[in-house]
Amino acid sequence: MSNHSTRKGFASRPADPERWIKSAERKSSASAANGFTARLTIDVTPDQRARIKIVAFQRGITVADMLRDLFAREFPITDGETP
Repeated sequence: MSNHSTRKGFASRPADPERWIKSAERKSSASAANGFTARLTIDVTPDQRARIKIVAFQRGITVADMLRDLFAREFPITDGETP
């Protein structure tokens, strides 16, 4: 009656949590090499969010790429700084 499936579900826990955590660290170090090392959270109004998303869509880019370009333009690396 209780026929349990051995198939792993979407939210199943890893068998070896330590290995799972270390695997995530390796993946994040690869993204660090690309320069994307931190997540930035800001509060915007729903109207601002909609305008940002529409402009990004019109330009054919993602919101993240558009904002990275904006930050790079507004906050350029100066002499003596490391990227």
